[in-house]
Amino acid sequence: MDTLVGTPPTTSVPTLRKLYFLRFGFAAVWAALLFATADRLGALTATLLVVYPLFDLACAVVDIRSARTTGRPVRPLYANIALSALTGIGLAVAATSGIPAVLRIWGAWAVTAGIVQLVVGIARRHLGGQWAMIASGGISTLAGASFTAQAGQDGASLTSLAGYAFLGGVFFLVSALRLRDEHAR
Repeated sequence: MDTLVGTPPTTSVPTLRKLYFLRFGFAAVWAALLFATADRLGALTATLLVVYPLFDLACAVVDIRSARTTGRPVRPLYANIALSALTGIGLAVAATSGIPAVLRIWGAWAVTAGIVQLVVGIARRHLGGQWAMIASGGISTLAGASFTAQAGQDGASLTSLAGYAFLGGVFFLVSALRLRDEHAR
């Protein structure tokens, strides 16, 4: 049985492709659930908010394992792990303070994670499909600034986070479809 965390493949592309498909599926389901619960910051919504960066952290661990099999750089992925862990903790605390606090933490994460995604996408551009990751990193950085600005406005809402997550998932889907395995040719 082939799994994401099983025996390392001879090339990281098949694992990366599966990971990107998984990330798309997760983002789509997560966004739908958040959108349905975003009108108030209850226990379910707070749990969803904390789960998202923790899922990102788990994906980065799988990505590191895959990248190591080919000797590709993994430092930015370690930065992503640290950012996601801190964000998960920050969101758990922020959820007790209200939507503006959540938007500030999410915004800071989106900016920093977007920068990391840009770095990783540029380093992997030879794999194909990375233009979507590069664009996603840039959009994440801009969206993060927008979330932070939203936090200071009356009627701040979490619905924009659902759209952000879904769009990020679409970028992972595009990258999954565009990846090419240079060793399979």
